[in-house]
Amino acid sequence: MGTILPALDLTEDNVPPPGYTRSSGHLIFDVKMDFTHKARWVKDGHLTPDPDTSNFAGVVSRESVRIALTYAALNNLDAFVGDIKSAYLQAPSSEKHYIICGNEFPLEWQGRVAVIRRALYGGKCAGSDYWKHMRSCVEHLGFESCKGDQDVWMREAIHPKDGSEYWEYVLLYVDDYLSCSHRPREVLEREIGKYWTMKKDSIGPPTIYLGNKVSNVPLANGIKSWSFSSS
Repeated sequence: MGTILPALDLTEDNVPPPGYTRSSGHLIFDVKMDFTHKARWVKDGHLTPDPDTSNFAGVVSRESVRIALTYAALNNLDAFVGDIKSAYLQAPSSEKHYIICGNEFPLEWQGRVAVIRRALYGGKCAGSDYWKHMRSCVEHLGFESCKGDQDVWMREAIHPKDGSEYWEYVLLYVDDYLSCSHRPREVLEREIGKYWTMKKDSIGPPTIYLGNKVSNVPLANGIKSWSFSSS
């Protein structure tokens, strides 16, 4: 619950602002693929009115991921992944909703009117709000969206070893990012991490990405390549 409190603003007079619609939420629990436990308070978006604007949110295709890893192997580039912590909660909400805090909230919050300021999980526009906010950040860093896949972002770079020009990439799949560059850790930690809170120890060579096991394997001719496995 402490994670989502910054996404809410208590009203001083305990009265919702004009034009805001009441919403609600509930707690969900889950066990992830690596058997870690997770709990989160989510918004009851299915009970709120449909938005007037598009709530589309894209993700990078698996084909683009394979192409990017092939590109990295052919050009002797490193591939790192990174995970943003509480990604949606770092994006502003476009919906005008408020809640009455229930018993799951801290004692001083219970019964109070709280305005939702951030994109809470479960909201009908939460995915779109985060997607648009993240895209504006990556564009600010000098990347441009690829015409073949709008969630593949590319930027001209120069390799320090031989001075050759190449394209470095960042692939966006919600809060899971893949960077192909001669300095992928710097891209994820110092550039994207400057504006977003990254999960501790999540940045590094991929071992699992999008539900697949990822390995860097040497071929018979000695060249290293990336492989996907369902094991």
